[in-house]
Parts: sequence; structure tokens; C-alpha cells
Amino acid sequence: MIDMADCTVIIPTYNEADNIGHLIPQILAHPRCRVLVVDDGSPDGTGAIVAQMAKDESRIGLLSRPGKLGLGTAYIAGFRRALAEGAHLIIEMDADFSHDPCYLAQLIAAASTTYDMVIGSRYVKGGGTTDWGLGRKLISRGGNLYAGIILGLPVADATGGYRCYRRSVLENIDLNAVRSNGYAFQVEMVYRALRTGARIGEIPIIFPDRRVGKSKMSRRIVVEALINVWKLRLGLI
Repeated sequence: MIDMADCTVIIPTYNEADNIGHLIPQILAHPRCRVLVVDDGSPDGTGAIVAQMAKDESRIGLLSRPGKLGLGTAYIAGFRRALAEGAHLIIEMDADFSHDPCYLAQLIAAASTTYDMVIGSRYVKGGGTTDWGLGRKLISRGGNLYAGIILGLPVADATGGYRCYRRSVLENIDLNAVRSNGYAFQVEMVYRALRTGARIGEIPIIFPDRRVGKSKMSRRIVVEALINVWKLRLGLI
């Protein structure tokens, strides 16, 4: 069984000062997890908060980037750092409490014993969303259906961003070839993981709307997702 001490939780941030100081202690309540925050030069001081916390806690790491460079590149940078530091399990997690730390133990257990990649899924039995309007529900459900049909993905929540990888999955994916940078990144990683033969499982999670701050979703991100699914299908990326 994989040692849970080797689990790194990667959190990409941009203007999450109101959340990050409350979230990190809840993650570190799992004594065998460490946190790596990838901050894109947040003008609200998110990076400074993390840097201060890291002075007193060795399980906190900070990767500072010069500006807002996108979700996908933030995770790729985090993956590279986590792998270089010897992590055996790598978790993706948002900073806004839409990903509840209470599910960490389940993600880790499933990746340690059964699957190579585990998705915290809103769309399997027991999962769901709260505080969402009809428009957001349609975009999310429709996006998963769209990606699943075109790419033949055997998962219910390919766009879900709360997930755990075994290091072997990331080592078998050419991270230099990953092209999606918005939420399409999550779909692309599922697709590339499947092509390496990874066993992918899902555990149910309840996904609420973010507590504070503004969503990073935009029309550009949605368009990128629509286009990149076809690029993946046609082998163009």
C-alpha cells in the first residue's frame, strides 16, 4: 500500500486570501498530507499568507508565478514539483471550499488500494451540487455529456477538478504535450490517463458553490473546452 505520507495536495490560487488561511489547516489535519500552493501573483496577498504559514509548518510549500498564467499550467508546474519531491499521490484541489477536505481520506484510500486515478464526482450516486443555478447546471452536465460522447470517456464527471493521481499516471503522461489551460485541462488529463491504461474510479462528493470570492469561469474557458475536445479526438493535441 502507498504511504499516505507521500501525498501532496496541489492548490492553484489567484486572489484566494479570504479562503487559503482557513483551508490549509483543514488539509493538514490529515497528518500524512502536505500542501503545495501554486500562486499566480495574486494581488490580494494570497502568496504572502501562504509564505508566512510555511515559516511555521514544513508541510506547506509555495510555488510563486509572476502572473495569471492559467489553471492547466499551474497544475503542470505543481505536478512537476510534487514528483520531484517524491510524492506518490498527487491531489488536485480548489482553494474556494467547493472541494471539501472531508473527502481527502476517501480519495487517498481509493488511490492507495484500487485505482490509479480517482475523481471526486458530482455525478455518481451519492454526489451532487448545491447553490447552483439552472444555467450552471446545464453547462456542467452538458459539458460532461459532450466530452464523454466525443472522447468515449467511461466516467461521469470528466470535468471534476477534485481528484487524486498515483505518481505513475503522471509519469506516463507527456506533460509537455498537455495543451488545455482552462477547465478543459481536466478533460484532457482524463483522456490522456486512459490512453496510458490507467484505472480510473469515482467517489461521490457534494459540490457547493464557492464560499467567498468570484468564480474564474469565463466564456473563453468554455470555448476552449468545446474546441479542445475535438482536437483531442482528432489527434491534433
